[in-house]
Amino acid sequence: MRIGTGYDVHRLVPDRELIVGGVKIEHELGLLGHSDADVLLHAISDALLGAAALGDIGKHFPDSDDRYKGISSMILLEKVRELLLEKGYVVGNVDATIIAQRPKFRPYIDKMCQNVANALQIPVDAVNIKATTEEGLGFTGAEAGIASQAVATIESIYDTSLGLGACGREAGSCSGCPGNPNL
Repeated sequence: MRIGTGYDVHRLVPDRELIVGGVKIEHELGLLGHSDADVLLHAISDALLGAAALGDIGKHFPDSDDRYKGISSMILLEKVRELLLEKGYVVGNVDATIIAQRPKFRPYIDKMCQNVANALQIPVDAVNIKATTEEGLGFTGAEAGIASQAVATIESIYDTSLGLGACGREAGSCSGCPGNPNL
């Protein structure tokens, strides 16, 4: 098992949609960024990439590349999962925190968990998302931006000590397993 952490922050501005966890949230301000600026998914992506020693989302999806202008961060998270799979890893679990004074995120968290689970192809009970305020302190407390932190675990597709894949079957025996020599 490997562990990674991620952190992201985006400025709140007028005339942008607020997308967090792949959910459009009604709010008078949105997050500024090259993509949809989904601060939660960016932190989760960085945690996963860090766990696999693959750098960060800026390395793989730079803001200087017009292909990523306005892109949904759900798509980027799915691409991160593919990068992990190419390196022989699957996601174990994700634990993340949204840091914002407003809006209140509790009504959206279940949908965010489902979105992350779907993008990473893991059970929803392997995803935990929570939200907190900073009691009016700092840039998030002043409602100048939203931050997010994440921790994630990844596991090798293979348990080399037993010759088994993450699914418990013989390594490479599953048709969908990237370790399968027939793929």
